[in-house]
Amino acid sequence: MFTGIIEELGRVSAFEKAGDNARISISALLVTEGTRDGDSIAVNGVCLTALNVLPDSFDADVSQETLNRSTLGGLAVGSSVNLERAATPSSRLGGHIVLGHVDHRGTFVSAEQNGDFWTIKIGFPPEMAKYLVEKGSVAVEGISLTVAALYDDSFDIALIPKTWEMTNLSSLKPGDPVNLEADIIAKHIERIMLFRG
Repeated sequence: MFTGIIEELGRVSAFEKAGDNARISISALLVTEGTRDGDSIAVNGVCLTALNVLPDSFDADVSQETLNRSTLGGLAVGSSVNLERAATPSSRLGGHIVLGHVDHRGTFVSAEQNGDFWTIKIGFPPEMAKYLVEKGSVAVEGISLTVAALYDDSFDIALIPKTWEMTNLSSLKPGDPVNLEADIIAKHIERIMLFRG
């Protein structure tokens, strides 16, 4: 489990395809502290198992399912990635519950600066609409964010300067794909209602 509060901006140092799967290597200094082989790290909101953990890097195997559902297959050497270690029972829940299980790919539509603050617009596929609500939570690239305004096929997010500086949102261009994860509470409610008969 994650909270969607990004700890570090890492960089892809290697990306190797192996049939339908891949292995990714990421340069990082903070999230490797206290991390052992087999621990979970969220990379752009995708829960991956850390392998070959060193003080300044780690590797992760990425399955075909993950490549198909997320944006990780589009990463290249030098790409910046949002990183977060898995939460521990004593962690502050600064964001919302983020599982690292990407639901859909969205699209980075635009970014508008207002002083030191930013408003970004994210496009989403029709299947995601039922899980979004104004002032509700959504994870974009693994970042716990609040929907500031909701439209038929997009939503706005108001970003504080810290989030703009600490994440890869500032490096995205219009049309770039992004990983979206709906609030798990919304998905559970949907499932419960399905069986209410």
